[in-house]
Amino acid sequence: MSAAPLTLVADAEPRLAARQLTAWYGAVSGVRDVTLAFQPNTVTALIGPSGCGKSTFLRSLNRMHELIPDARVTGTVLLDGHDIYARGINPIQVRRRVGMVFQKPTPFPTMSIYENVAAGLKVGARLPRTEVDAIVGRALRQAALWDEVSDRLHQSALALSGGQQQRLCVARTLAPEPEVLLLDEPTASLDPIGAARIEELVHELKREYTVIIVTHNMQQAARVSDVTAFFYLGELIEVGPTPQMFTTPRRAQTEAYITGRFG
Repeated sequence: MSAAPLTLVADAEPRLAARQLTAWYGAVSGVRDVTLAFQPNTVTALIGPSGCGKSTFLRSLNRMHELIPDARVTGTVLLDGHDIYARGINPIQVRRRVGMVFQKPTPFPTMSIYENVAAGLKVGARLPRTEVDAIVGRALRQAALWDEVSDRLHQSALALSGGQQQRLCVARTLAPEPEVLLLDEPTASLDPIGAARIEELVHELKREYTVIIVTHNMQQAARVSDVTAFFYLGELIEVGPTPQMFTTPRRAQTEAYITGRFG
């Protein structure tokens, strides 16, 4: 029942692509046989009812699924044409190139704002302080947070509002310069103002990154994404350009979910 991968531009190579991906929890599959491609500089929304496999699939795209005891993945995930699950591939390096922001803001509580952003740079060669300063400033600007925190970089990150903390987590993820940004319900714990700032940020970030966002909010998916993929009971049911998915979906299950008849 898996849908064929969507190509928005005929000659564009996917930045990231899953092929016949199945993610297992022991003997139970969380998602089954998913084939889906993500083009550069696009936002793809993953939608579907709770427990349908969206977050499991997302974690499989940067090898975080395997951190769960007894979890494994079959199939392939290609980043710029290279299988991230191939023998000898360092998962930590994969996660630098495919960064992830979680549902609840997760600033490191004992670190300052500056230290939180710089924490993403600790893997690999030690950088000069001037270079770290420049990267921290760039990441905070990309996360639309610099103007709000530039005069208190060495204060606790916990002094920030929930929305600011989430944008700080985005900045921390952007500091190592990933190619892909995974967002797992990034506005679920935020108030409407904080959620709106994150949505505005997503629009800006797709200029430089491939963005994949899990959301239960149909209006949010319609607002922020170029492509929408609908998951149900561990399967990818349908994928297409967001305007088409929300007006003329091809599958009855997709239409029923989008119109609120279940989920």
